Amino acid sequence: MDVFKKLMTTLSVSGREHELTVVIEEMLKDHVDSITRDNMGNLIAFKKGTAPNPKKLMLAGHMDEIGFIVTHIQDNGYIRINTIGGINFAAAAFGTVVFENGTKGVLVPEAGVGAGDYNQSKFVIDIGAKDKKTAMTKVNVADTCAMMPHVERLMGGLYSGRPFDDKLGCAVMIRAALAAEECANDTYFVFTVQEEVGCRGSKTSAYAIMPDYGIAYDVTGTGDAQGAKPMEVRLGNGAALKVKDSSVICDIGFVRAIEKIAKEKKIPYQLEILEAGGTDTSSIQMTGKGAKATGISVPTRYIHSVNETISKKDYDACVDLTVEILKTDLNNI
Repeated sequence: MDVFKKLMTTLSVSGREHELTVVIEEMLKDHVDSITRDNMGNLIAFKKGTAPNPKKLMLAGHMDEIGFIVTHIQDNGYIRINTIGGINFAAAAFGTVVFENGTKGVLVPEAGVGAGDYNQSKFVIDIGAKDKKTAMTKVNVADTCAMMPHVERLMGGLYSGRPFDDKLGCAVMIRAALAAEECANDTYFVFTVQEEVGCRGSKTSAYAIMPDYGIAYDVTGTGDAQGAKPMEVRLGNGAALKVKDSSVICDIGFVRAIEKIAKEKKIPYQLEILEAGGTDTSSIQMTGKGAKATGISVPTRYIHSVNETISKKDYDACVDLTVEILKTDLNNI
């Protein structure tokens, strides 16, 4: 979990991912052929393929997390905010937030507001300031914050905390890049920006690369939470291989090829059909003349809450499967 913990403790609200790019570059710089940043802020690490006429393979995991941006500081010192990404206020209410400079506060609803009326306009952040002047010594308009990162170990190899979405996907890619001595294909490890607000970074980076194949790394929902809508994906059953979500129908030939790799290497996996939501997969698929694309996700309960929950077994399976894909000459699938 060490790689993952280093990522999740670095604040990276959408549009403010720079500090995380520094952390990731430090991890990868001695293990790839080149590292660049584009104008959007995407970090692109490249490993040259060893196969004859190597295909272009793009792996994408988004660095950004959901959070808040300061819009106004009231005379009484309370801070008004706007959401960045999908915030569940029922899950976030009365939780601790942390700003980019380390300042902490509490996200609270206005007095007398019940859970049924929770929305952005009813919430403020209390940093303990007695007035606006005092508050502005620590926080200013346009500063961003997010719910406090943490990770807890549960029973049965499960972990809970935040932000698992999508520091987990980035961690899978980093671990795979470190484990794979060689890549058969020209491989681009792309750590994208602003996925939570519209898959923006993956669009620009994919157009720059024009990949033949693409895999997006993210978290995905499960059907095993209490009262959850029926879904085949379960914690502990392995990597989730995307077939479809609301934004993409994956290339079935590529999906079947990855299935074959998983079966041959005895890596646990499960097929993911997500009825709502999407990832960077769709951006990659629709680049230029199109790419053969799918996604590999870590099954996660309670996504976008302060206690997202995963099985380390699934996280490790995603890494193992990715390493085997990196070794595979995509000309031969």
